[in-house]
Amino acid sequence: MKKVVIGMSGGVDSSVAAYLLKDQGYDVIGVTMQIWQDEDLCSLEAQGGCCGLSAVDDARKVASHIDIPYYVMNFKQEFKDNVIDYFVTEYLQARTPNPCIACNRYVKWESLLKRSLDIGADYIATGHYARVIKLNNGRYTIRKSVTAAKDQTYALYNLTQYQLSHTLMPVGEFEKDEIRKMAHEWNLPVADKPDSQEICFIPDNNYSGFISDYLEDPDNKKIVEDINKRNTVNTIYANNGLTPGNFINTEGEIIGKHSGLMNYTIGQRKGLNLALGYPVFVTELKQDTNEVVIGKSNEVYSDSLYANQLNFMSIEDLDGEMEVEAKIRYGHKGATCTIIKIDNDTIFCKFKKAQRAITPGQAVVFYQNDYVLGGGTIIKK
Repeated sequence: MKKVVIGMSGGVDSSVAAYLLKDQGYDVIGVTMQIWQDEDLCSLEAQGGCCGLSAVDDARKVASHIDIPYYVMNFKQEFKDNVIDYFVTEYLQARTPNPCIACNRYVKWESLLKRSLDIGADYIATGHYARVIKLNNGRYTIRKSVTAAKDQTYALYNLTQYQLSHTLMPVGEFEKDEIRKMAHEWNLPVADKPDSQEICFIPDNNYSGFISDYLEDPDNKKIVEDINKRNTVNTIYANNGLTPGNFINTEGEIIGKHSGLMNYTIGQRKGLNLALGYPVFVTELKQDTNEVVIGKSNEVYSDSLYANQLNFMSIEDLDGEMEVEAKIRYGHKGATCTIIKIDNDTIFCKFKKAQRAITPGQAVVFYQNDYVLGGGTIIKK
């Protein structure tokens, strides 16, 4: 009997996944990953996110109900190093990060998989809406889930071949309403629990407030020092993420004052407090001069991007040009583009139609049909 460790967030998806795996004959062990840093950092309410103490209570109830062993594993340090510090560092450098992608690669898979294999497991499993597929070329990739509205392949593009070969995702074969129905049929105690929407360690969605508070801790102020040391005098300063500066228009004229680059992202309209007589949007964050560039709606669009930190799934590497579908953020529907590598770890993507709000720091994920080809991190448009 194959042994599988399933990450249980206390939500309906991972709970149903655990039941399905047991029903399929696996020796299932339920695990909740302790990633909250303290009781104030994460949501602790009854309907909290995947990292609150409520997740432990709900997951334990489910494990007891379906009669599988259950444990809490401490991943606090891994989460801080690979997710929270990364999140803060990216915002301080005028980029918009995706912490879920970092958490998936380095915590939910890299760290959990290692510990699971160490205790004799063959696989880890999650409640993600995606499907792990082994192709005819011998490579593993991820296929979009049956339910397009809940598909989570975008946030999983960065997993390695080794990680995928030891991963099960049973939920990807079902529609969301089927998952809810099964949860009710099996009397799971979380059958009606709402899905978590916000970033788990910032339940109030106040990113700038979280970052400011986080940097008040003397141990975390080193983040700013490290960023400044890594960059030259004339390029990047982490302090510009925190320091007020000028709003400028696309002609370079000063049109107002901003409250720090970390408070803005490409495409943003609300919260600018600029009365120019027409709708305006953030089109660029210029960290070297600590300026936020403001433009009209049409100036938010671009038909190309560059990305690095590449990871390929369905192919070993990109050879020549290839036409694919690309998603530039989680909620993006995808758009046709041509991609080509311009050096060992940089890809150029040219869209057939200009796309709105291409944002440095976000992932771009490439698809062929329903399969993930690979992806990377957007560095510029």
